Amino acid sequence: MKQISIKDIARAARVSHPTVSRAIRHSPLVKQETAERIREIANRMGYRPNAVARSLVTRKTGTIGVVVTTIADPFIGEVVSGIEEAANEHGYSVILANSNADPAREINVVQSFQERRVDGILVAASRVGAMYIPMLNRFKIPIVLINNQHPEEFVDSVMIDNVASSLRAVQYLIQLGHRRIAYLGDQYGLQSDTERFTGYREALLHANCPLCAELIVQADGKPEGGGFAMDKLLSLSILPTAVFCYNDMSAIGALSRIRARGLRIPQDISLLGFDDLFISSYLDPPLTTVRQPKRAMGRIATEILLKLFDDPQYEANMKMKGELIVRESTAPPTAGIK
Repeated sequence: MKQISIKDIARAARVSHPTVSRAIRHSPLVKQETAERIREIANRMGYRPNAVARSLVTRKTGTIGVVVTTIADPFIGEVVSGIEEAANEHGYSVILANSNADPAREINVVQSFQERRVDGILVAASRVGAMYIPMLNRFKIPIVLINNQHPEEFVDSVMIDNVASSLRAVQYLIQLGHRRIAYLGDQYGLQSDTERFTGYREALLHANCPLCAELIVQADGKPEGGGFAMDKLLSLSILPTAVFCYNDMSAIGALSRIRARGLRIPQDISLLGFDDLFISSYLDPPLTTVRQPKRAMGRIATEILLKLFDDPQYEANMKMKGELIVRESTAPPTAGIK
């Protein structure tokens, strides 16, 4: 079957080849009525742009490189869904690669994307953050970070407001009547953990609740690590009445250990997570958590990247609000053990 070319469309529309090319690219140099007629003819004839030829002319590949820690993370999956939606709406394809949370591998993946001449790069949960600042001039392509985990800021990024979100979550536990509240954090020194702990600490200090070192334990952000960290809390002579977890994955591990000890959630210990993964509402009991707007974060990061294509000087360092989702894993503490 013969592939339809711009020459074929020009002949059918009785216009010049450049006019067809401009109309297909939505150039303002072609009158709207004429452009719409040309695009209608192109669609009717089954025209499909040649991506290779177009890239030679425009010096654009129509692709966005996305670096993620691992596609097995359900949080990342929802972010990528938002990226793909926004990219597809604007005619871009997405290439995905794992960094495995390894800083050196992250840099190598980004460099490989640059060598493949992607038009822009999105990096989720970056471990190197500010290192991209000197790389921007060398790469000559825009980079936007999503939930940057480096302690230094990067100009173009989209993040959850971790401090305000965790502050609100712990305040909710305090309003229920809890005072002995534990924090089950992340052991890798991530910026998100530092900020969530800051919100936890500020909530306790504002309410004159004790900040006890024995109630602060570290895990690896996964269910197994959350279970081991919860074991430490369960070994205390006086148990916490509530536990605020760094993320839902840690909370899942904590929940299983609490249940294994024969304790009840929330009657004996209230449990609160962070992320609102799809599985969180299906746990027993359903998990109270902070919802991150994961899909929206992916969309917004992509839209920032698209703006950078047109204006390299554009800057956007956006912090999005988390939403407290109250379910059945939290309740007032049992009388006598506040």
